[in-house]
Amino acid sequence: MTNLSQSDSEIYSVIEREKKRQKEQLVMIASENYASSSVLETTGSILTNKYSEGYPGKRYYAGCENVDISENLAIERAKSLFNAESANVQAHSGSQANMAAFFAMCNPGDTIMGMSLDHGGHLTHGSKVNFSGKLYNFIPFGVDRETEALDFSNLQEIADKNKPRLIIAGFTAYPLSVDFEKFKSIADSVDALLLADMAHISGLIAGGAHPSPVPYADIVTSTTHKTLRGPRGALALMKKNFEKKYNSAVFPNMQGGPMQNSIAAKAVAFKEAMTKEFQDYSFQIVKNSKFLSKKLSENGLRIVAGGTDTHMLLVDTKALGLTGSNAESALLASGIVVNKNSIPFDNEPPMVTSGIRIGTAALTSRNMREKDMETISEFILESLKNHNNPKLLESIREKVVNFSAKFIVPGLD
Repeated sequence: MTNLSQSDSEIYSVIEREKKRQKEQLVMIASENYASSSVLETTGSILTNKYSEGYPGKRYYAGCENVDISENLAIERAKSLFNAESANVQAHSGSQANMAAFFAMCNPGDTIMGMSLDHGGHLTHGSKVNFSGKLYNFIPFGVDRETEALDFSNLQEIADKNKPRLIIAGFTAYPLSVDFEKFKSIADSVDALLLADMAHISGLIAGGAHPSPVPYADIVTSTTHKTLRGPRGALALMKKNFEKKYNSAVFPNMQGGPMQNSIAAKAVAFKEAMTKEFQDYSFQIVKNSKFLSKKLSENGLRIVAGGTDTHMLLVDTKALGLTGSNAESALLASGIVVNKNSIPFDNEPPMVTSGIRIGTAALTSRNMREKDMETISEFILESLKNHNNPKLLESIREKVVNFSAKFIVPGLD
């Protein structure tokens, strides 16, 4: 970044400090990952200069012949990767991808069922502070109090009672495998449409480490920057009969010019996800999560739902007398980055919480394996048990820096 270092030393300094942070800390936020050098190069390319409202072959600007090629590549690769009938790669974020899905499938005021935010759902699944909860009549569902797994019998009862237009199968903090076929069965029983939000698990699905919602859902949305390891952005997959409605919901209804640099970077990420290396990576994520969950559980932490089938685990920090906020702060002081997170039936407010959410996708991108998860579990446990000892937390941080230095950082090394 020679030019930037000379033209804007302040922003250059921010990037350099962030580079150092990403190398030295253990990034365990479930929604974060490391993009490859190729994805980073494409995101920062001159494709950012091009305006291209519309879709390939049907643009409102001239000079789109090259970005038409890259967007078509992104579309075709997305369809091939997930075995989908149609795809849209223009949405800027997962929230916007969901917004477009609602516009394509519902009318304002329609009844939609989505997982309650405090049971693991996303803001766009009906939160009252979000557009979804303001524009639509959302009916929440949740997990069983004892098992903390999805309660499908209760979900069926709620669907029978409310006859929703749409049911959402998707989550932001649910660690178990999702039975999309069961969701489809319930949706069909009440003549509802099905939207699958696979933002967190799309990389696992692409690699074959989690069942796919594509055969069952009318529309599937996802971010591209979590387990999929692409640029920040989103995509949608849909049955052919929803293609026109969804495309129109994105443009001209919701967005103007798409980010062609990001769309091309999505195409790069989709190609990377088609490799055997990525398939192995997706399975290793799950292995790491399961091993880490086991080690933390064996040493006194309660794991929500009894474990994990994915890239994330939820930890009940009250088992150690800590709020999620306390735990997050202690771990950050040790160089371990997680996020405080509500757990099912949480009595603490969202900015405090009774738990933390831990992810293994970014660590797995650094080629960490089960034996490394054992070391990390020791760092986590020691940090939480000594959360009031700043000097000890600093010594753990030094150990974390030395440990982290043994592993490459994609896109940086």
